[in-house]
Amino acid sequence: MANHASAEKRNRQRITRTARNRAVKSALRTELKQARAVLQAGDEAATAKLREAQSELDIAAKKNVIPKKRASRVKGRLAAAAHKAKLAKK
Repeated sequence: MANHASAEKRNRQRITRTARNRAVKSALRTELKQARAVLQAGDEAATAKLREAQSELDIAAKKNVIPKKRASRVKGRLAAAAHKAKLAKK
């Protein structure tokens, strides 16, 4: 329990920040799940969905919700999966 005004303020800030981070992370997870599903199905909209997922990763990394290197790694893996799906289609 906070005993000082500054500690109470820090607690309020923590709650706000946690809620914001949770919303960004949730949106990111949803976007990644949809992108992976589209890639697996081999739909024509895969490149557009991939672009949206990469954008969501950049946003999360910019807001320090996830580490920048993790965003880069996931983007690379998505791109590799898209390339692999494109080759398998031919």
